[in-house]
Parts: sequence; structure tokens; C-alpha cells
Amino acid sequence: MAQIDYQQVNGIALAYLGDAAYEVYIREHLIDKGLTKPTKLHHLATHFVSAKAQSALITLMQEDDILTDEEWEYFKRGRNANSHTHAKNTSVLTYRISTGFEALMGYLKLSQQNQRLEQLANWCIEQVEAGRTEYATSK
Repeated sequence: MAQIDYQQVNGIALAYLGDAAYEVYIREHLIDKGLTKPTKLHHLATHFVSAKAQSALITLMQEDDILTDEEWEYFKRGRNANSHTHAKNTSVLTYRISTGFEALMGYLKLSQQNQRLEQLANWCIEQVEAGRTEYATSK
């Protein structure tokens, strides 16, 4: 595979990849828990991958100060990118923040920071399962 200069990739393309990369961690996690019914898997996955969940996770990342300055830059690249799609079942702001979350994950994947990607994905899983995203969205 050709080496891609991730610094030149726009925020929407980073989010496109990041959405898929993050979702793989979530799907593996749910299957590892012994869940096998597709409808149940899909329903539970939305607690981790919905725009509202991802927006709440970014809030928690900021509160817990776990992202580097460079990671924040890639989040902002995705958040501020002009998307030609629109939010479904959520506000435009929540959708933009979740796009930033996905761009961050895409940046980590493209820059081959797989250990950091796994670390953040696992941190996200822990936050969702601890119920912290429910609190973050209700502020």
C-alpha cells in the first residue's frame, strides 16, 4: 500500500476512515462480550458510535485532558470541515463534533499510531460502559 501523507488529507476523509477504524474496535468489543445477535449488536453499538456518544466522549477527553495538542488539531480539522451531509437525529453542532472525533481516529489510523488508536478506543469503551457519556450529554 502506498504511503499517504496524512497531513494533506482533509477532515472529512479522515472522519470517513476514522468512523470505520473506531467501529471495528466497538464491534470486536461487543462480540468479545459474547453478543452474537445482529439486532442486539447494532443497538448496543449505537451507544458507542452515535454522534451524541462521540460528542460526549470528546467532552470527557477534554475534561480528563487526555489528548495531545496535535490530536486536538486533527479533531478541529474534522469538526471545522465543510460536510455536504447533514445531521440525522442530532444537532448540527453535535454532528460536527462527532465528525471531529472520527477525524481524530482517522488521523491516528493513517499516521499508523495503532497503539494510541487502541488506547483511545479502549478508553472510550470504558467511559461508555461506566455511564460517563450519559452525564456528559446532559450538561
